[in-house]
Amino acid sequence: MEILSRFFGSFLPRLDGPLHFRFILQPTMAIILAIIDGIKDAKLGRVPYFWDMVRNPERRKELFILGLKRLGKVLILAVILDVIYQIKVYHWFYPGETIAVAILLAIIPYLLVRGPVNRIFSWRKQREMQNLQIKGRS
Repeated sequence: MEILSRFFGSFLPRLDGPLHFRFILQPTMAIILAIIDGIKDAKLGRVPYFWDMVRNPERRKELFILGLKRLGKVLILAVILDVIYQIKVYHWFYPGETIAVAILLAIIPYLLVRGPVNRIFSWRKQREMQNLQIKGRS
């Protein structure tokens, strides 16, 4: 409980303290990667990423590893920047807080965006195909 209390107590000061730009940079990078991957998924006819992880436990590990590979650079950047922040502000390093910040700034935005982008582009692709079929009949 003390760890959670310390994390939430130190999270808000991170928003306007040193290196606060990472709260914009890292989710933006994760979202850009999620958009790219969601479009690729739609073009390949794949099921939305997070939905596939939830529904197919036998593929969960494989999908998780693929997502981590895709987010690797963003996660590394999140960890490095948070370690720098902690050393600068606290003169100490708390690995649990660093992992939590990396998850909040990179993994969650990625998971929240990739699936809906896939669905939007899949829907758009289906609609274009239907329009082509209608035009072909005319």
